[in-house]
Amino acid sequence: MAASAEAAPAVPDPGAAWSRAPGAGYPWAWSIYGWLDGKPAHRARIHDLGRFAVDLARFLVALRGIDARNGPVAGTHNFHRGGSLRVYDTETRQSISMLADEIDIATVMEVWDSALATQWRGPAVWVHGDVAETNLLVKEGRLNAVIDFGCAGVGDPSCDLVIAWTFLDPTYRKEFRSTVALDPATWKRARGWGIWKALITLVQLRDTNPIMAKKARQVIRDILDDHL
Repeated sequence: MAASAEAAPAVPDPGAAWSRAPGAGYPWAWSIYGWLDGKPAHRARIHDLGRFAVDLARFLVALRGIDARNGPVAGTHNFHRGGSLRVYDTETRQSISMLADEIDIATVMEVWDSALATQWRGPAVWVHGDVAETNLLVKEGRLNAVIDFGCAGVGDPSCDLVIAWTFLDPTYRKEFRSTVALDPATWKRARGWGIWKALITLVQLRDTNPIMAKKARQVIRDILDDHL
């Protein structure tokens, strides 16, 4: 979590981070970080979406390049980001059944089964785990920071690619995909991550939150179009 502006005087160097062990009655480790300037990504705030897509892809490439040998393996602590999609197989199939009246079941199943048929064969790499527009800060029209590493871990990077359908248009998605430089099998799993999240979101919110439900439907359509 980024510190507030009022806390800034406690950190002499804005780029520094103070970490402390549990103590004085507080049982958890804690840190103070420098303030990261910017506002959550919104298309109206971005001057060039193509450049934004490339900058984000370059961030993910750099993240994959960090030594991950001692990183935390994916698990329940980070909602299995970087791990196997199979942990969500039952939930996904139940969601598909519940949405039979408004989705293309055959194609959705094709996307899901294609994702499960592949696996990451490279070394484990760092993943952010929650690459969403609310965690991407824009300043002066450009990507300025990536925040909220609460789902970070090491494993398969496919989970970090879902932003391609939740935020980017097809043209910019192509630029993002080219720059991120991952194989087609990884993109199949990325579509799996995206379709899982959109399906469960639609099941949960279609009767209570029409705005979020509409977005989930659009994400499903975009993933199916991309698959086909």
